[in-house]
Amino acid sequence: MLAWPPNIRIQTRIFGGLLLQETDICRYPESSIPMVAVIVVIDKHIGMQMNTDREQTARYTVVIIGAGTGGIAVAASLRRANPGLEIALIEPSDSHYYQPGWTLVGGGQYNINATRRDTASLLPPSTVLINGQATSFMPENKLVGLQDGRRIAYEVLIVAAGIQLNWNAIEGLSETLGHNGVTSNYRRDLAPYTWRCVNEFKGGTAIFTQPGTPIKCAGAPQKALYLSADYFRRQGIKAELYFYSAAGAVFGVPFYAKALDEVMAAYGANTVFNRELVAVDGPNKTATFEHKVDGETQREHVRFDLLHVVPPQGAPDFIRSSTLANEAGWLEVDAATLQHVRHANIFGIGDCTSAPNSKTAAAVKAQVPVVVKNVLSHLKAAPLQARYDGYAACPLTTSAGKVLLAEFSYGGVVTPSLPLDPRQPRRLYWSLKKTWLPYFYWHLLLKGRAVPAIQKKRDFPDQLPSIEP
Repeated sequence: MLAWPPNIRIQTRIFGGLLLQETDICRYPESSIPMVAVIVVIDKHIGMQMNTDREQTARYTVVIIGAGTGGIAVAASLRRANPGLEIALIEPSDSHYYQPGWTLVGGGQYNINATRRDTASLLPPSTVLINGQATSFMPENKLVGLQDGRRIAYEVLIVAAGIQLNWNAIEGLSETLGHNGVTSNYRRDLAPYTWRCVNEFKGGTAIFTQPGTPIKCAGAPQKALYLSADYFRRQGIKAELYFYSAAGAVFGVPFYAKALDEVMAAYGANTVFNRELVAVDGPNKTATFEHKVDGETQREHVRFDLLHVVPPQGAPDFIRSSTLANEAGWLEVDAATLQHVRHANIFGIGDCTSAPNSKTAAAVKAQVPVVVKNVLSHLKAAPLQARYDGYAACPLTTSAGKVLLAEFSYGGVVTPSLPLDPRQPRRLYWSLKKTWLPYFYWHLLLKGRAVPAIQKKRDFPDQLPSIEP
């Protein structure tokens, strides 16, 4: 019989088709367990599984925090590049969502049920899904702590934890969301309510807001306005449209902002900048905004009939409070290699990082090959060669039928994929947004299937083309 040290705790394992637990492993004759399996068990668990409390530790070569777009896409690409790599993803949710579809749902152009799939069904083969919430980092010991006390050990850690939506930062908002004409396409359960509000709108004041923090898909707040305005126009409904933004312009890249100003004007929408939504009184249909005048904070109360809110956003709290964060709370990575600036075996991808790119799914698509190549290089102790140039894209739905496809890289460099003036809304890009991009997302990006990057810097005349939303 095998004599097992009493202070070693062995997790459930499968050897030669036998399901073995710590209480079972000593019951099997030595001949029934391959000796190599015994060696593997000792090698993987000696010194890690001391039964001093209820903590359990598992070890993997690559651990990924987050099974969102970045987490699953990078796991699938790593699996294709190295089929034998041990990969585990830490994720608390059983559901994975195609969030770019929610704006279309809010405009009555997409089925909400088509935006959800089971998380486990999307993982690449032989990848472990750890159902749990990451809450702490122990980089010196190469450990991630989970909410339930488990610890996960890694050789390389990839943080793909996404962005945190801070609904409670706006007084009264949480209590009235989904009621009183207050909605947001940033929640799956509310996107259908947005369409209900738009569809039942009989006229009055419709307000669409954007906070002063970085947000995922910076164009989404105005997409909601454009799709609503287009519907009102088609139905002959008179609406006073307002776009209240804490920013100083309608879009962060001036090249595109000038065109989007024309789109706003075409709908007769009023743009009000440097205004931060701070409170919502749903029953009285009043939104409160703050702005600075000569250094003094002033409040403005505005009545609404429909209010679409985008909440302030930031890095998840467990990143913000950790030693891995920069002063603003984001995972502090090199903007080109996406490697952490202080811990060489930690990488970041997607919305949670400090990289100064626009936080979009297109940015994740561009970051995936960079992270994959650099992680594999790190595991081989080779120099990191891959570089991310800040590419992002925002398909702005200017109407139900046209899209202005804004593509750009670090510094606002205009980098469209096609040699067409990207400031002009096009029906071609509507088909891309509604049909091709969802297919690309589910069947290519999340499967780790590389699609060649064709975007590049292109020059266009200063004069705007004809803008017809």
